Amino acid sequence: QVQLVESGGGLVQPGGSLRLSCAASGSFFRLNAVGWYRQAPGKQRELVARITSGGSTNYLDSMKGRFTIFRGNAKNTVYLQMNSLKPEDTAVYYCNADALLRAGESYDYWGQGTQVTVSS
Repeated sequence: QVQLVESGGGLVQPGGSLRLSCAASGSFFRLNAVGWYRQAPGKQRELVARITSGGSTNYLDSMKGRFTIFRGNAKNTVYLQMNSLKPEDTAVYYCNADALLRAGESYDYWGQGTQVTVSS
């Protein structure tokens, strides 16, 4: 079993920055792709950014240049650095990971989410 715990959300003014963390724990061999998703009230969950085990990244177009996803030195932690935040970035942000438990067995896991509110 794998647990994902997000942290770092909060209230920030427009133009401000936040860094979200996703820490994975449990019994697994490796985290494959890890993604950050968000869901605003009344909207569908959408992929914000994703990073593969090899370090390749991709972003929602509206995030490019503002958000950066990267892995920590511990490898089991993935961060989302969010700069130049806008009110429309307000949402619950979720971490998602494809974890390789053993050879040939990988499963998809979600964190509980962390609220990000951008408001003056």
